[in-house]
Amino acid sequence: MTGSSPRFAVLRLVPPPGGAALSLEFYPLMPSTAVLIGRDPRCQIILDSQFYTGVSRQHAQVAPSSTSPSGWQVCDLNSANGTYVNDRRIYGCHALQWGDCITLAQEGPRFIFEVQSIDAVALSPDGDTVPEQANLPSPAVLSGIQPPHPNPGTVAQSDAVTFSQLFPIISTGRDLKRKAYLVPGMITVVFVVLMFVTNGSPQWFNPLLAAYIAGGAYYFVYQLCGKRKPWWVLISSALMTAFLLLSPVLLMFIFVFRGILPGTIPDDPATVGLGVFFINMFFGAGLMEELLKAVPVLLAYYIGRKVRSSPLREQIGVWEPLDGILLGTASAVGFTLLETLGQYVPSVISDVTLQAGPEAGQLGQLLGLQLLIPRILGSISGHMAYSGYFGYFIGLSVLKPSKRWQILGIGYLTAAILHTLWNTTGAINILVLAAVGMISYAFLAAAILKARALSPTRRENFATRLDVR
Repeated sequence: MTGSSPRFAVLRLVPPPGGAALSLEFYPLMPSTAVLIGRDPRCQIILDSQFYTGVSRQHAQVAPSSTSPSGWQVCDLNSANGTYVNDRRIYGCHALQWGDCITLAQEGPRFIFEVQSIDAVALSPDGDTVPEQANLPSPAVLSGIQPPHPNPGTVAQSDAVTFSQLFPIISTGRDLKRKAYLVPGMITVVFVVLMFVTNGSPQWFNPLLAAYIAGGAYYFVYQLCGKRKPWWVLISSALMTAFLLLSPVLLMFIFVFRGILPGTIPDDPATVGLGVFFINMFFGAGLMEELLKAVPVLLAYYIGRKVRSSPLREQIGVWEPLDGILLGTASAVGFTLLETLGQYVPSVISDVTLQAGPEAGQLGQLLGLQLLIPRILGSISGHMAYSGYFGYFIGLSVLKPSKRWQILGIGYLTAAILHTLWNTTGAINILVLAAVGMISYAFLAAAILKARALSPTRRENFATRLDVR
């Protein structure tokens, strides 16, 4: 028979420094079969979890590809530590070429993608077929038989205890910040110490507790969004909203929405009908407060368009729905903190003092603290939900500029209606209020998931990368 001999692809495992190779060093790639690599027993190539600590359970997959010149591609499966081809991290799938080096995690196992010809196989004197070169599999493997799973215990292991095993921080220290929530843990310790120091001084203790709870609530939303946004930008959004509430701008908003428009909110909802109360809340709370909280988001959108520095533009600006959600929820945090600490808690303390006298001041402080905690925690299904939802539409209008005003109008009205329902049902029934809160959070969560799907940088989104150990 003339012509070139048949060729086949293999993955060759490079032995780790100072360690023995696995019992099967070569993994043939069948033309119609994908090969899963990881620590999961269901993988075709199983790696020892004690030796390769940076490998996820299902880390990567090598699969046939009709668009790759070699006929194969490697895909990262949202692994925690990434997949690298020739020392460059990949996101999603990457076409392979002969000789490419695939690395799982930066210092993890390395595989060489190779192609061999079948006639390179020779017979040994005793009749067994063995590879002529050290990097060829046996004929049984070539015939299509899947290779046995390597025994995880065959990697150089012993009863000896290494220095890094006795002092784990030596080997895992570089991962603490990225994977072990080191920064949130340290911030918690700092807040705990400060709250111990300020215990008995409500003017300091309450703001510290409120800031910690609000930060935790926002961090939850930030992790769910999965897009990195500089913290100084997010904090600036919260501070700007607080500044607006303390500035004459608030008086202008009140004049328009509660003076000109029918947004005057009665002191006692029972004095007006439910329909009138809803309309008052819609204009005087829903539309007014959602527009006020959207000011930092709209300003970030404007600055992002005007700043010439490319990195700064990306950091500040609103380029997609996730940006709008992150800035909108941050603005809501500033609104909630100032409203709770500057209005609701002092009001409770003042009412108790007026009714029971100065000697009941401690009771007033306790009641104020009891109000502070649920109000701040409830911001996830309250102000953060409405503002984040509206922020989604602000970001969506950037992706769909031809439908900008339609998108913004729907988002603004929807956020205002959710806000109004919360304020209105609070005067009706606590169970109805809880249902509205759950619906509001569902709207925010749905917007986040849709924003992640629409994100132009969704391959870099860290919310979907789950490290299961």
